[in-house]
Amino acid sequence: MYLMTAAHKTLPLPTYVSVTNLNNGRKIIVRVNDRGPFVGNRIIDLSYTAALELDLVRPGTGPVLVESITPKGVVPTSLPQATYFLSAGVFSDQSNARNLRDNLRKNGIGAAHFRPKQVSGQTMYQVVVGPITSNSEVEKMIEQLTRLLSEKPVLIQQ
Repeated sequence: MYLMTAAHKTLPLPTYVSVTNLNNGRKIIVRVNDRGPFVGNRIIDLSYTAALELDLVRPGTGPVLVESITPKGVVPTSLPQATYFLSAGVFSDQSNARNLRDNLRKNGIGAAHFRPKQVSGQTMYQVVVGPITSNSEVEKMIEQLTRLLSEKPVLIQQ
């Protein structure tokens, strides 16, 4: 519920997809890790956090564009050998995480999002960029984030 995840009827598990809210242009990347949706003609069910990022919580549903993210040369039924995320910051206040995410997006980093994370029993909000599957893209993104943040982001491999 609090992760950037989704359910889809036919995509291989796990798969990363880009989801764009066609009403407002907001775009996120989620990991498809479940089957569904089982209601009507919906093409995807988003977690609460993903729906919140796209501003779909209040209406409950909305028109979206779903695009599978499959790196070249990778069989769609498997994950890339290395998937990276870059941590741009961790905040106790969700609005601070949202502000950083919005700032990164305004500066051309569309894959920026935040996710809740438990740290010593407290909910923190980690701003991350990714997934990134290419070493050269990781290096480029580290340089870009370092310029924007005035410090190096933390590399996370999954």
